[in-house]
Amino acid sequence: MRAMILNTPGSRLQMTDLPLPACGPNDIMLKVSACGVCRTDLHILDGELPYPKLPLVPGHEIVGTVAMKGELVENFAIGQRLGIPWLGRTCGFCHYCTDGRENLCDQAGFTGYTLNGGYAEFTVADSHYCFPVPECYSDAEAAPLLCAGLIGYRALVAAGDAKRIGIYGFGAAAHIITQLAIWQGRTIFAFTKPGDQPGQNFARELGAAWAGDSNTAPPDKMDACILFAPVGALIPQALHHTAKGGTVVCAGIHMSDVPGFPYSILWGERTIRSIANLTRRDGEEFLKIAPKAGIRPTVELFPLHQANQALDHLRNGKIHGAAVLTMQA
Repeated sequence: MRAMILNTPGSRLQMTDLPLPACGPNDIMLKVSACGVCRTDLHILDGELPYPKLPLVPGHEIVGTVAMKGELVENFAIGQRLGIPWLGRTCGFCHYCTDGRENLCDQAGFTGYTLNGGYAEFTVADSHYCFPVPECYSDAEAAPLLCAGLIGYRALVAAGDAKRIGIYGFGAAAHIITQLAIWQGRTIFAFTKPGDQPGQNFARELGAAWAGDSNTAPPDKMDACILFAPVGALIPQALHHTAKGGTVVCAGIHMSDVPGFPYSILWGERTIRSIANLTRRDGEEFLKIAPKAGIRPTVELFPLHQANQALDHLRNGKIHGAAVLTMQA
């Protein structure tokens, strides 16, 4: 099978011919149709997330059909369309796993990071961590739902019942979760890199009440902010514009250092919290609600062999919506 391989952090991906992966008793082998390109992939490639499996097949927003399954797999059928997310396995018995916080399991495995992912024609995953994909989405549309959508959903839940929400970094996750938040009756203020007029226009097209540069003030105080941009300096900025009792949610897996800031902008029972990974419950809830909310991901398609180009476009802010690799020649 063809696959794009990371041999060393900091290097370009290489197209490689690999044997088909082995399928264990609880595994499914998926013939990959589409795989989203996530900012987390950039963090892995750049060495900002330590200790990846090497060599590594990246990619953790995977959609495809079951080509083979282990003898213990009973809940999925050959030919069924499934999605494989970031969370690839957990221990199942630690105190995090047993009280509903499997996303914090110290023994977890992560697709496209410590486990091979979906930048390939075939991949294998533990069937217990896979999801059926809603029929209303194409393969390419469904792919970003499996991380950008799920992490965005978990971040939105962490924002509580906030009515006015600021979103910093208007990429794949933001453009999906903005649609859900507006469907829920919330008001969205979108913040982009200074001068990113196309990004701000995109946010307004999706229903944002206001869009502007990340270094400017919104028209009103916000009840919560969600940071998808991995920029630590934005935390004090967001706090400054958050109303008392509000929450600043850091949704990225990696962020640059947070600068010092005066206690006065945290005081007033404001909260800063992070989002780590996802649970299977998040996936079940979000994939059920996404079609009801009318969420339609905007995707830009790249063939598998152009994975490096897709990553470059993402790094340089040239993607509006989500980049998705397809297995077409």
